[in-house]
Amino acid sequence: MSIQPQDLPSDEPVGALEPVVQFDGPMPTGVTVSHRGRIFVNFPKWGDEVAFTVAEIRDGRPVAYPDEAINRTDPDDHAAALVSVQSVVVDPADRLWILDTGSPMFKPTKFGGPKLLCVDLRSDRVVRKILFPQDVALPTTYLNDVRFDLRRGAGGMAFITDSSDQGPNGIIVVDLASGESWRRLHEHPSTKAETPPGFLPIVEGRPLMQRQPDGTAKPVTMGADGIAISADGQRLFYCPLASRRLYSVSVDALTDRSLDGAAVAATVLDEGDKGGGADGLETDDAGNLYATSYEHNAVLRRRPDGAWETVIHDARLLWPDTLSVAADGHLYVTANQLHRQAQYQQGQDLRRKPYSLFRTRIGTGPVQLR
Repeated sequence: MSIQPQDLPSDEPVGALEPVVQFDGPMPTGVTVSHRGRIFVNFPKWGDEVAFTVAEIRDGRPVAYPDEAINRTDPDDHAAALVSVQSVVVDPADRLWILDTGSPMFKPTKFGGPKLLCVDLRSDRVVRKILFPQDVALPTTYLNDVRFDLRRGAGGMAFITDSSDQGPNGIIVVDLASGESWRRLHEHPSTKAETPPGFLPIVEGRPLMQRQPDGTAKPVTMGADGIAISADGQRLFYCPLASRRLYSVSVDALTDRSLDGAAVAATVLDEGDKGGGADGLETDDAGNLYATSYEHNAVLRRRPDGAWETVIHDARLLWPDTLSVAADGHLYVTANQLHRQAQYQQGQDLRRKPYSLFRTRIGTGPVQLR
C-alpha cells in the first residue's frame, strides 16, 4: 500500500482560533478590550520602526491613541510623553491604563520614563499620570504587565511585574489615589528566572537562547512577567518568563505597608507546574486562570478545581504573548513571533509578517473588582 505524505499523522489543533487583526508594521505585545468592545494594542520599541507605541484598532487597523502627540517621545523629558509601552489594560471602571517601561531597547530607565497613565475612554484624554520614584522603578526595571483591584484604598490598587533580565525582579504595588508605589517580593526566588539545568525553553523544537554582544548565547533570564488577579481579589498570580512554575501571593499582604518583606514572602504559594513557559496570564469571573504556553503554541486554562486543560493549540499561535478576557465572552491573544527575533536566532530575523491578534470564545467575562 502506498501512503502519500499528506496522509501521514500530524499534530492536531485544539479549539477554534478566530483572526481579529493582522499587523504589517512593528510587533505588538499587549492587547485589551473595553467594556464596549473597543480594542487597544501596544508596540514596544525593541528595534522595529515604531511610529506610535499605543494604538486603538479602528476599521481593522491600528491608529495612534489617544493621539499622535502623546506618542512622540521627548528625549529631554521622558515624563512628557510615552517612551516604550509594554502593556495596556482596561480596568473594572472601563478606563484604559497604559504601562510605559521608559526603556526602549531595554536600556536603563531614568525618572519620568517608567509610568502609569490613565485614559478616560469617554473623552479619550489622559486624566492621570503616575511616575515611579527611582527606588521603585530601578534603572534596571522593566515594567511588564499590570492588574487592578479598585475596591482597595481610596481609589484602588494596581499590581505590576518587574521582569528585568538585568537586575532585581519583584512586584510593584501602586496606590492609585495617592500615586504612591512600593516594591514587594524584591528578589524573591519566585520572581526570578529559572536557568538550566532547572529550565531550558524549547520553542518550535529548538532551545531558546539569547545572543550576547560577544557572540555567545545564554538562556533567557526574564523574571516575573505574567500577572493575574483572582476573581475574589484575594490572590495575585504571577510567573517568571523563564519558568514553568506558577506562583501566587496574598493581595492583603502586598497592600499592607506595615508588613515587612519576610511577612509578605510567607504568603507566597507555589501553585505548581503550568505545563509550559508562559508570557501572559489572565483570569475570568468564573474563577478560571489562563496561561499562554509559548513552548506549545497554546493557551491553557486552570479550572477552579485546579485541573489544567487546553483552550487553544494552533500552529498559527507563534509566541502567544498577552491575554485579555472581554465582556463579549471571548479571550483575545496576541501572537508576535517574539522568539524569531534576531537575538534568539543567531543574528537572523526570522519573523514573517503579519503578526496576529486572535480570539476564541470562552463564554465568561473579565474579573471586575470594583
